[in-house]
Amino acid sequence: MTPSTRVPAGVPRRTALARLGATLVAPWLASTPGLAGTKSAQPATRAQLLAVWRQSGGVLLIRHAATESGIGDPPGFVIGQCRTQRNLSEAGRQASRALGAWLQVQNFKPDAVRSSQWCRCQDTARLAFGAFEDWTALNSTFAGQGDPAAQQQALRERLQALPAGRTEVWVTHQVIMTGLTGAYPGLGEGFVVDRQGRLVARGDLAA
Repeated sequence: MTPSTRVPAGVPRRTALARLGATLVAPWLASTPGLAGTKSAQPATRAQLLAVWRQSGGVLLIRHAATESGIGDPPGFVIGQCRTQRNLSEAGRQASRALGAWLQVQNFKPDAVRSSQWCRCQDTARLAFGAFEDWTALNSTFAGQGDPAAQQQALRERLQALPAGRTEVWVTHQVIMTGLTGAYPGLGEGFVVDRQGRLVARGDLAA
């Protein structure tokens, strides 16, 4: 440990490290235009995103990882039948596994992981986090599917009910993330949102 990060005498190590984390993250937050509730938050690195999420709590929204080519799903799409859907590509599967391995190294596990019922979201959640829970509010509303208003209301109600400091992952689709925040995510991108649904930070989870 360098002199600048030495734990002061009489201060518990965990407390000192928490103070250090806040010290490192706060200047980045203050100097980054577009954070705390705007659509144009400056992209963060994966490490910065995790640091913000750890400090603030709330939800990490993740757009499913890279998929096979296409838009939406093929004709005959059926929930629960992956062969009828547009699924993760090999690159998407590798990126999801790499995210999970990286989080293990960081010794961080969210309090809950929820996923859309679409296979590409479930596979992203499974490969990155292991266990997850399906939540229909995260299902796609693309091309007339689902009930956008009701699903967005359910998301906001869940956000507002989150205890302070709780961390959850919601793996979902571009339309859901844009509907909640007004911002457009890339494949595999993560948005940290607060309990009011405001975009706090965003970044590519593969970098």
